[in-house]
Amino acid sequence: MPKNLVIKEPWRYGAAGISIALRVTPRGVRDDIDGIEQLSDGRSVLKVRVRAIADGGEANKAVLVLLAKSLGVPKASVKLLSGATSRLKQIAVDGDPARLGEAQRQLASAKSTD
Repeated sequence: MPKNLVIKEPWRYGAAGISIALRVTPRGVRDDIDGIEQLSDGRSVLKVRVRAIADGGEANKAVLVLLAKSLGVPKASVKLLSGATSRLKQIAVDGDPARLGEAQRQLASAKSTD
């Protein structure tokens, strides 16, 4: 991938908050956000890893808790929209869209090492 390629933000703004496209890696060494990645089809996703296994929704729960903690919102404000059994997920976060977008941008840029 060329160095000067601009990767789009993997989140979209809505009236009630933001929705985030994720690629989740279960059974990681730690729970963490690893930055933004561009998929082969051109979509951008936020890379997330969790220690939990992908069994019985444990990894999904860990992802929701990690995002709530990272964005400084209550766990009840973070919901899985799609991708319950897939590595690719869509998450909704309720709250002030501008604040959430800025928090997400800071998290992603701190982790992206390009």
